[in-house]
Amino acid sequence: MKKYLREIEASGLGLVIIGIIISWIWGDNFGMWPCVTGLLLWLITFLYKAFHWNEYTRENKQNIIILMIAIVIIIIQMLSRL
Repeated sequence: MKKYLREIEASGLGLVIIGIIISWIWGDNFGMWPCVTGLLLWLITFLYKAFHWNEYTRENKQNIIILMIAIVIIIIQMLSRL
């Protein structure tokens, strides 16, 4: 698993970016599935690194910051649709 963490993480990020672009072009329903798949791939790497905290301390801190920013963006988007 350790050998493939970068590839899984990059694939997840790529799918999220593709999903965002598709959402802008064709609408939310089409872009949702690549985003969800990409976030699940990122979650796999996030959990693996969390269970091996001592080995991935720097990456874990970065992931926590990215996660907090993503939550804030999601909340802002949810509030803007009300």
